[in-house]
Amino acid sequence: MHFPRLPDWLVYGAVVCALVIAAIGRQENADAPEAPPPTLEVEGAPLGPASPFDPAVVVDVPEKTEPGVGTAFSISDKGVWVTARHVVEGCQRTAIVVGEGQGVAAEVHVDPRGEAAILTTEGGAPALPLGLDRILRRGDRAFHPGFPQGRPGEATSRLLGRENLVVHGRGARSEPVLVWAESGRTDGLKGTLAGLSGAPALDKAGRVIGVTIAESPRRGRIYTTVPETLRAALQASGRHPSSFAVGEAITPDNYGRVADTLRRDLRVAEVVCLSA
Repeated sequence: MHFPRLPDWLVYGAVVCALVIAAIGRQENADAPEAPPPTLEVEGAPLGPASPFDPAVVVDVPEKTEPGVGTAFSISDKGVWVTARHVVEGCQRTAIVVGEGQGVAAEVHVDPRGEAAILTTEGGAPALPLGLDRILRRGDRAFHPGFPQGRPGEATSRLLGRENLVVHGRGARSEPVLVWAESGRTDGLKGTLAGLSGAPALDKAGRVIGVTIAESPRRGRIYTTVPETLRAALQASGRHPSSFAVGEAITPDNYGRVADTLRRDLRVAEVVCLSA
């Protein structure tokens, strides 16, 4: 039996195809695998250390030209209070408001490295406990009782992460801060939270974990100091918090009532700054 003779072009074509396949099979493949998806910031994950590569938020602090108000809170019944630096820096006179038209003169101690300031008065109010050593986690809730817009009010927020606060103008500097997403506020309170600067950021056990220092209304963000800033301010002032202060448990359901109690007991008070 005889098979038909294949055309020469078909034989040559088959040989060429075989050589090409063999050559391709011997090529080195050094392509990197596809990159994994970006890591998400998982809620509940502990915050890492501050970094100069954290995102930055810029604020301008003008020279004081008129009286201002903010919030302060007691950390010692011997008359030691904390507020935000920009509330009292440059003031000729500073006072803690203790009643309608009544105030107690306060001495201001400003740590030039951070946005926390220490006030001292003759006599004091029951202290809030500090929780500066606790581990903070994304998604943690904070409560901010104070005097937004010069009236009693409060807000609550959830922790997003860290940023770097870059201050232009008076007291120019850069420092790490905590960023919180506002998740609630006093019913009927609209617009800015100005006046809440200096308020404590309290955890669910009623412990101070930071000082409220700024907001971004368009983004719905609240900024507080990191724990290290308040510790440094206390060390620089030589003042010490009460060792046996007790906080009250706070929840999204009762934080308005707890805030009212803190203001009534003057554990959280209004601070007035006069430039002349």
